[in-house]
Amino acid sequence: MIPAPVTIRPAALRDIPRLCALLAELFAQEADFTPDAERQRRGLELILDDPGAGRIYCATHFGTIVGMVTILFSVSTAEGGLAAWLEDMVVSAAWRGRAIGTGLLSHAVEEARLAGCARITLLTDGDNRRAMRFYSRAGFSRSAMIPFRLRL
Repeated sequence: MIPAPVTIRPAALRDIPRLCALLAELFAQEADFTPDAERQRRGLELILDDPGAGRIYCATHFGTIVGMVTILFSVSTAEGGLAAWLEDMVVSAAWRGRAIGTGLLSHAVEEARLAGCARITLLTDGDNRRAMRFYSRAGFSRSAMIPFRLRL
């Protein structure tokens, strides 16, 4: 699905600096978040240190990370089992338009399925029409639920 020689692999602690750079690209375009390398490093370490929390996958081109996606796990009482959040989906601007995002998304969905998740949910900015079309083409549908947030 993704162009050779781009491959997808699990992230490792050594990847954190590059993942932080990708998250800076992502958060620079999102309304609710601001890039903060130290916070992103801590969050990535928490996920990588606890596979029960979730998984991070990297798209690489000859060893260089060009994209990433994170899935986080929770328990859904509505589903009666595990559910996943698709989090931090980003392909570096120079690599967009090459089906890498499609490959990352497909990989994340399959990994959530293999982990026993009954549902995968994601959030995108309300004005990000391109992302909405991308996720719709992949089979996602809009939820009637509206997110609320409280910073602690």
